[in-house]
Amino acid sequence: MKGSQFMIAAASSGSGKTVISCALMAAFLQKGMKTAACKCGPDYIDPMFHREVLGIESENLDLFFCEPEVLKPLFLEHTRGAEVTVIEGVMGYYDGMALDSDQASSFHVAGTLGIPVVLVVPCRGMALSVLPMILGMLQFREESHIQGILLNRISGMLYPKMKAMIEAGLKEKGYQIPVVGYVPEDEVFGLESRHLGLVTPKEVLGIRERLMRAGEILSGTVDLEQLLEIGRNEGNADTEAAGQAREVQTGKKARIGIARDEAFCFYYKDNLELLKNAGCELIPFSPLHDSRLPEGLQGMIIGGGYPELYTETLSANGEMCTAVREAVEEGMPCLAECGGFMYLHEEMEGKDGVFRSVAGVIEGRAVKKDRLVRFGYIDLQAQKDGIYFKKGERLRGHEFHYWDSTDNGTDCLAVKPDKKRFWECIHMEGSLFAGYPHIHFYSNPVFAERFIENCRKFQSE
Repeated sequence: MKGSQFMIAAASSGSGKTVISCALMAAFLQKGMKTAACKCGPDYIDPMFHREVLGIESENLDLFFCEPEVLKPLFLEHTRGAEVTVIEGVMGYYDGMALDSDQASSFHVAGTLGIPVVLVVPCRGMALSVLPMILGMLQFREESHIQGILLNRISGMLYPKMKAMIEAGLKEKGYQIPVVGYVPEDEVFGLESRHLGLVTPKEVLGIRERLMRAGEILSGTVDLEQLLEIGRNEGNADTEAAGQAREVQTGKKARIGIARDEAFCFYYKDNLELLKNAGCELIPFSPLHDSRLPEGLQGMIIGGGYPELYTETLSANGEMCTAVREAVEEGMPCLAECGGFMYLHEEMEGKDGVFRSVAGVIEGRAVKKDRLVRFGYIDLQAQKDGIYFKKGERLRGHEFHYWDSTDNGTDCLAVKPDKKRFWECIHMEGSLFAGYPHIHFYSNPVFAERFIENCRKFQSE
């Protein structure tokens, strides 16, 4: 029997989606339920938060990266065996790739996967005005998928009156939608954005205890059984019959090193699973703490993260810097994204403003800027033939970074979805593919196939 699946969404960012989603996950864990998590959109932070703080594996659901026929089976596989799946929405519920578009929005994901939505409604300082706001969200699209309301920042004393008023007002307009509970004003729900990049065990432990307390509170203020029932309501039979996402060909095993520590921690679960399903063995290593690469590697991926916070330690680990540089120079296939790309430079500026030497693969410096340099989706277009990416081919990705490079590369063109803005980027030099974009393999699985095949060839050389 398929488990309960629902999305937590809101009219805007800053409405409490993250802490409420995590608190509900904690509440279900406390009930002994096998719980899965997902996050709409390309963000790495919230899925990492679900995994590191609550111990729940999380997956991005993104309809820019993946076509519906690809996203459906990936979602089905991720949630297989889960008794409940909590999906955290992104931004405002209808906010998509462009100012006037709901493409790739939480609403788009809910409709594609047949997922019912619980709308979080902040109520502080509001009374009757909350009703037209909810009605506007329900009426904006013919089928909103909204099947429950969760009130945020409201007292237990006021809640029964607000619940009755909202449900009666919705019924009068033809909507039989329940208010499933409320989130009280409590410091445990005051999760600040700085907590979302947790890296140290001590911080993780403290926030986990806080979220478990939040889960205990919601167990008393939210009708969890009603929420689970809502999660079984929306018909997602199409997801059940979705088939399988295109997988790359399996073959001879390839040992691929994955940089994974406090400095490098941004990886899409789907990318790593694709590699595993193709027969790759993923070997974690730490540019911060290890002095050498693991034995017998045939490829290497250095993802994004927070290297700018650890430049002193990264630079002091000269043995690892040398090992990475020599591996790339010897032709080991290497993918480096954002923070990983920064690490490959000759020098990187730390958050403290000090430049320090790092791996030295790419001539130039990674430099801190006083503004957000790039943000949002991109369509990556190859401008020349590389061993993984051929001229004219496309690969979808995302950028978000406050650091820039004195040499971003010129081998690809990054084009915004509106096609009005574009810029050169990416180093495709021999076995190296490096730049600021975070790429998603399922937007062009052939790219991943070529990378894996070159890893296997490196083994035999």
